[in-house]
Amino acid sequence: MNAKLNLDKLDLQIIQEMMENAGISYADLGKKLFVSGGTIHVRIKKLEEIGVVKGTKLSVDLKQLGYDVIAFIGIYLEKSSLYDTVARELKKIPEIVRLNYTTGNYSMFAEIVCKDIQQLRSVLHDELQKIKGIERTETFISLEESLTRNVLVSI
Repeated sequence: MNAKLNLDKLDLQIIQEMMENAGISYADLGKKLFVSGGTIHVRIKKLEEIGVVKGTKLSVDLKQLGYDVIAFIGIYLEKSSLYDTVARELKKIPEIVRLNYTTGNYSMFAEIVCKDIQQLRSVLHDELQKIKGIERTETFISLEESLTRNVLVSI
C-alpha cells in the first residue's frame, strides 16, 4: 500500500496524529513531529489530492444532542443486483449514518441514529419498508456503545 501511494513515515505519523486530533494546528503538529508547519501543510494537501485524507469531521456526543437510539439494520435484498438502486434510496434517509454491502446473512448492513423509538419506527415503517428491492429487514437496537476508535495506522 505505502509503495503504491508513495507514503512515507512522516505521512503516516501525520495521518495518525490528525485522526486523534484533527483540530491541532499545523504549527503544533510540526513541533510534535519535528518538522515545520509548512511541511505539514504541504503533506496534508498531498494526502487530500491523492484521496487518502477526505476532509475533517467534528466528533459530537449525539446523546447530548438528544439522539438516544442507535440501531443496526440487516437488510435482505430480493436480488443482489438491486444493491446500487437500494443503496441510492437508503442514502436519502438522513438517519442512516453508515451503510455497508456485506457478505453473510444480510446483503446490506446499516447504522441508524434517531432521537427516540418513535423516530426509529417511522424510519423503519414509513421509509425503509417502502424501498423497492428490500425483501425484509432485521433491526438490532444498541444498548450501549462500548468502543469507538480509529484504526492504528502502521508506521
